[in-house]
Amino acid sequence: MADKKPKKQPKKMSRRAFVASGVGAGALVGVTVAANVGTNMFKSALDHYVGAGTTTITNAPGSENWDTAYYDRQYRGKGAAAEDAKNIVIEIEGEGIVLLKNDNNALPLASGTEVSLIGRYAADPVYGGAGSGTVDPNDCTTLYDGVAGAGLVVNDTAYNWIAENYSNYPKANITMDSPSTASYYIGEIPWDAYSDEAKNSISGTTALVVIGRGGGEGGDLSRDLIGDVNSGVSENFTANDETANYVEGQHELELSKEERDLISAAKAACDKVIVLYNGSTPMEMGPLMSGDLAVDAILSIGSLGASGAAAVGQVLTGAVNPSGKTTDIWAADFTADPTFGNFGGKQYTDVSDYYPTNYTSTPSNGTAYFVEYKEGIYYGYRFYETAAAEAEAGNYSGFNYDEAVVYPFGYGLSYTTFDQTLDSCEVVDDSVNASVTVTNTGSVAGKCVVELYYSAPYTPGGIEKSAVVLGAFGKTQLLEPGASETVELSFPVREMASWSSEQGGYVLDAGDYVISLRSDSHNVIAEQAVTLEEQVYTTDSATGNELAARFADMDEYMEANCGHFTRENFAGSWPEPAEDKTTADCGITLAEYNYADHLGDEPMPTTGADNGISLIDLRGKAFDDEMWDQLLDELTVDDMTTMLNDCAYNTPAIAHIGKPATSEPDGPAGFTSLTGATGNCAYCSEFIMAQTWNTELMYRTGQMVGQEALASGYNGWYAPAMNTHRSPFAGRNFEYYSEDPLLAGKIGAAVVSGAASNGVYAMVKHYALNDQESYRVQHLCTWATEQTAREIYLRPFEITIKESSNEMKYIADDQGTVETVTMPGCTALMSSFNYVGSQWSGGNHALCTEIPRGEWGFTGCIITDFNLYGYMDKNWGLDGGTDMHLTYAAMTPAFQGTNEASVVARLREASHRVLYTVVNSNAMQGMAPGSTISTSPSPWQYGVWGASAVMLVGAAALGARCYLGSRRNKEIDAAEAKKGQAADKK
Repeated sequence: MADKKPKKQPKKMSRRAFVASGVGAGALVGVTVAANVGTNMFKSALDHYVGAGTTTITNAPGSENWDTAYYDRQYRGKGAAAEDAKNIVIEIEGEGIVLLKNDNNALPLASGTEVSLIGRYAADPVYGGAGSGTVDPNDCTTLYDGVAGAGLVVNDTAYNWIAENYSNYPKANITMDSPSTASYYIGEIPWDAYSDEAKNSISGTTALVVIGRGGGEGGDLSRDLIGDVNSGVSENFTANDETANYVEGQHELELSKEERDLISAAKAACDKVIVLYNGSTPMEMGPLMSGDLAVDAILSIGSLGASGAAAVGQVLTGAVNPSGKTTDIWAADFTADPTFGNFGGKQYTDVSDYYPTNYTSTPSNGTAYFVEYKEGIYYGYRFYETAAAEAEAGNYSGFNYDEAVVYPFGYGLSYTTFDQTLDSCEVVDDSVNASVTVTNTGSVAGKCVVELYYSAPYTPGGIEKSAVVLGAFGKTQLLEPGASETVELSFPVREMASWSSEQGGYVLDAGDYVISLRSDSHNVIAEQAVTLEEQVYTTDSATGNELAARFADMDEYMEANCGHFTRENFAGSWPEPAEDKTTADCGITLAEYNYADHLGDEPMPTTGADNGISLIDLRGKAFDDEMWDQLLDELTVDDMTTMLNDCAYNTPAIAHIGKPATSEPDGPAGFTSLTGATGNCAYCSEFIMAQTWNTELMYRTGQMVGQEALASGYNGWYAPAMNTHRSPFAGRNFEYYSEDPLLAGKIGAAVVSGAASNGVYAMVKHYALNDQESYRVQHLCTWATEQTAREIYLRPFEITIKESSNEMKYIADDQGTVETVTMPGCTALMSSFNYVGSQWSGGNHALCTEIPRGEWGFTGCIITDFNLYGYMDKNWGLDGGTDMHLTYAAMTPAFQGTNEASVVARLREASHRVLYTVVNSNAMQGMAPGSTISTSPSPWQYGVWGASAVMLVGAAALGARCYLGSRRNKEIDAAEAKKGQAADKK
């Protein structure tokens, strides 16, 4: 019999293995905890970028068959909606292109004409802008395809060479809030660098020279390409062959040497030279009108969006007759504009350690900057037309309008001609009513914009008044040759009144008011005077609420520090360029907000009640309906702070009141994204939208945005942007409509109403006086008189709030009866980064509460711009009237004092406004009164939980290994001890 194998003796676990297993188990548990805590903190961010859970609606018994399709969703998926939206973009671009010059009928071009697309922007066009207006170029129609698709033959030799080489030439790149990485090169390819083959290929063709200028969020265009950072030069400026040609004082909106050389070469070699200006801010075009660089035709084509290039081809060939009009004055010399020396910001040198810490790594350095609107109401066409009137009266010697202005405001040519007659103009029931007959006197069909202006009587030393102001406008349908259309225009008499802080209202001076029909802001077709008595309006036109001077601090600052640019003495009161100074010199104090200093003695509101009211029960009810109090009583403090404090592109769900989570993407180019393609359509620039002067088309644009939202599961929209083209150098002019507040407001109201018709609450931005990008998050104090603020910069927001509306469906009774009610179309605003006076805009009570809510009747919510900066204090926002914070809660401080009655009361007011906005939107699609909601976990959460389970199993295994190893070591030690004792006995 074989000997038995000796039993293998167990080995002790080494100390190293024990420690490693223990540390590994602890690390896995720590990683699991950190992953779950961290992902929970950033849940809203992950939901936005990775995907959120789905919401399930359970309707109450008996209501399952009620009609809860409040909005007509016409597309099953976002792809189909986006494709149809591209057709709208083509239509907008076609009507928004402005024919600036057309000598000897150079345009339209016959089908089959050979054209040479030249210039770097021919192959690298501007489709949108940087920041919230980002456009994915990979989903855009190229200029080549747009031109060729219209029947023109493109010279491939020149185009292909440009396409292969443009990337070798740096161009302007505005990067968000980072002057260290921005660049301001024009980027044109020198003509000498073209291959001989490419140069020779353009001979005998029609040149389409594309000149481009971009823009972007976070920086303005350069006002001196070889100046300092304050005038728009990057900190990383690197000299190259282009910069060697810059001359002293050269700015970004004039032709560069490379562009001049390109045009000269085209003039020498081509049959015709057509310039396509691919930019969304005016540019100095004077050199192209006459002299050595005179070209045959110029088109302003703006920023193209996804499909606008197709319309460029259609306009070039005459398939579409251009009917756009300029939305800004195009001056000959931008440096001679009264805004030029007071744009971009200067520093208060005595400010330090003021909100020094930011929530991100972007430093504010605790400093403060300022910009002063010293020009008052005299900017853009208001300045140039007033200067012309004063020069004609002998009061402003040396001014020559024809030399100062290349294209007036409201200017645009056509391939046909129109005759306009002012049939009647009279004041009826406090309204100016005019009837204009438009006749197409040319040979092709076209549309005509009708522009009605007014000139109010001015008394030297009295309230400042522009000599010419746009009062109303309209646009005809497509008129065949010989056809006529009568356009009826009207506007309230009180809109000709001027703000007086002294009177606390609008003053209509007695005298003759000249109503003029014009082809643009300068050229009169017909006019008629109406005599009016003096009136002072001290109540709001829409609500009847009392008006009052709200910005005494701004008026006092402007009077003490900025002088007074007055029509009485244009030359002698010209705005001096700003210089750095101190707050002490200006008599102001910048104080950090402390919520404890702003507590009142309100009783603590009721929270957490069980009243059986759901959010859907309030749909269609008035903002002040008594049922709101019952619903608001149900909210807990945690409900409110969570909903208001974590609102980056969403609002969180509150299941127990039936509030679903909402989705609210950016931006002014449609539902595009800063982080990649979204699958939605990118619209052409708002600059081009306004150049259509077509409110009906803009309403349909808003409707299309709403349809994309229904197809994509979106509820809100961070747009449209409504700030003013105060200066052509503003970096975001591409996403703002116009220099004129009436035009901007009417266009914006149409877009907002259209979006609201499909349940989208447009979050109109950036409220207010956010008309430049320089220093926007570095405590930029914006100063203007109250007259300037009210008549110009607040006016587009006022018009949009008052005039946008929506016929909304809701369930009116317990039988499921569907009725409609007229609701406000504008139920959301976005405040701005800048300060208005010495207060952050979002915390400025006069700006966010007293005027929009107390005077205009705004009942919606206000959200901040992206809150990553220390001065955007959440309690300050609550106090001022801001409701939501566009931020991720984990990245920013929470509300303070949430056990204080005053703070809870403000949270309740803010929640009321947010819930009012949401309940009257498409977020309630499919919900009947009494319905409940539940939300499934987000898809990424399953991954986190699965990974957590794996790590915990691993931790458990390592822990078990430690435990078993420790026990084994003890057993071995005990056995060895026992053996030792036995040996000792022997």
